[in-house]
Amino acid sequence: MTLYARFAAHIDAVLDQLEGEGQLPAGIERKAVAVEPPRDASHGDLATNAAMVLAKRAGTNPRALAELIAPKLRALDEVAAVEVAGPGFINVRLDAGLWRDELRSILADGADYGRSSLGGGEKVNIEYVSANPTGPMHMGHCRGAVVGDALASLLEYAGYAVTREYYVNDAGSQVDTLARSAHLRYREALGEDIGGIPEGFYPGDYLKPVGEGLAAEFGDRYVAAPEAEWLHLFKTKTVAAMLDLIRHDLGLLGIHHDIFASEAQVQGSGAANRVEATLRDKGLVYEGLLEAPKGETPEDWEPVELTLFRSTEFGDDQDRPMKKSDGSWTYFGADAAYHLQKAESANHLINIWGADHAGTVKRVQAAVRALTDGRVDLDVKIVNMVRLFRAGEPIKMSKRSGNFVTLADVVREVGKDVVRFMMLTRRADAPLDFDFAKVVEASKDNPVFYVQYAHARICSLHRRTKEAGIDLPDTADLSLLDDEELALVKLGAQFPRVVEAAAQAHEPHRIAFYLNDLAAALHAQWNKGNDDPARRFLLAHNPDLTRARLELASGIGQIVRNGLAIMGVAAAEEMQ
Repeated sequence: MTLYARFAAHIDAVLDQLEGEGQLPAGIERKAVAVEPPRDASHGDLATNAAMVLAKRAGTNPRALAELIAPKLRALDEVAAVEVAGPGFINVRLDAGLWRDELRSILADGADYGRSSLGGGEKVNIEYVSANPTGPMHMGHCRGAVVGDALASLLEYAGYAVTREYYVNDAGSQVDTLARSAHLRYREALGEDIGGIPEGFYPGDYLKPVGEGLAAEFGDRYVAAPEAEWLHLFKTKTVAAMLDLIRHDLGLLGIHHDIFASEAQVQGSGAANRVEATLRDKGLVYEGLLEAPKGETPEDWEPVELTLFRSTEFGDDQDRPMKKSDGSWTYFGADAAYHLQKAESANHLINIWGADHAGTVKRVQAAVRALTDGRVDLDVKIVNMVRLFRAGEPIKMSKRSGNFVTLADVVREVGKDVVRFMMLTRRADAPLDFDFAKVVEASKDNPVFYVQYAHARICSLHRRTKEAGIDLPDTADLSLLDDEELALVKLGAQFPRVVEAAAQAHEPHRIAFYLNDLAAALHAQWNKGNDDPARRFLLAHNPDLTRARLELASGIGQIVRNGLAIMGVAAAEEMQ
């Protein structure tokens, strides 16, 4: 149990006592009660809002309830002082020995410090990347890939059973276009001058090796053959080749999916028919007419009877067509079938989508709720664009024209760890700028460098201790650490709480933000030694204090490693 969870349990026990004494009505809902660090560290080590959120339902005022809670907290051995502040906040200052014990826990738990049982083994399916298999991964795909993968690791660390899934969009017209583009490259590989790539085809050179492979396998059999003879075959072969390329490129980022689900297979399985039948049985599908889109006049709009899903019953702004007028499935109809497939083996679904899909979120969430009777929830995290810069100048990309920056090229230039860390330095729904020069800059303004440098500094202490020949005692006397040094432990002790909060919010960027704060505190403590030699971590004339400070540094280093591991980033031991 983490320190914060332990004190939440103490608060709960105090409230039980007050109920038993008749000073608090029995059965009051306590979900909103929180234990967290106070906004101002000078106010104490922990704060609780218990009196603020329970007073109204208890029929009293927050200050009066706080005055009942405070004495019972003061009676705890771990508590040094309790103060009721303002209208009824309760600030708690803990005994210094508790923070020394927490440092020992950090060191003892090692890579498991911060790991949680919050998820209780519940099954979570995270679908991310899911780019059309029409070319290599580019930087437009990168951010969603990293956010999804880091979230998967975060949820695993928080005790969930996670499945990483990629939805292969291999059933649309764009895949037919891909096959025709590969056929051009196939003819080119056999020596034909194909001239310019026709408008609407995929022009990228990445299809040349595909064409060469097709030429080696089939010779000239399909050069002059009717399209009907080769389209399905070339589509299958080319999609397989593109998926191999996609897997390779994602592997450069350390990303590996458990499942590659095929849209064509989902549609071929009859899942969409099952969805329609299920929703009809629930009275949620009907034949009706859609209103004219905004801006259309009656003269421009010819209403057609369509199969509609009553998504307005689930908070959507209009009912949604499941089928087109020709009887084929709409994108929404196919999506509903795919999400039903995922929901059959998961308690929670999470989709990582680009901003261009934001308008479809409500209807898909409505379908999941309807199909599972609320048993399965769907959270959609919208990932905003990444703007690329080189030397301050924007880089323009166009996949259609074949002019784009591939993920592989970026990883080779700046490294996997830099790319992954940078993708998590902003909220996923906020735009992010990626400047090739700045992301490798050795500056405190570069969050990648700042956190990695903190870890490298800690690693250097152990090397320098050996080089200086300091004869350290076998055990550390942590009572030698003063309040300034214990402040580092207090910040480090927030890590388990940050992990759980980030997991509950599905926001892996919170780990990056926290590590930046922790690194800043470590650097500040380190820099004090520049002005006051007595504050340095290594003191050749004082092995006992050196050993205690090395334990402190090791504990902080362990937390940095744990946080970076969740992000999929290796911790640097030296900075070049």
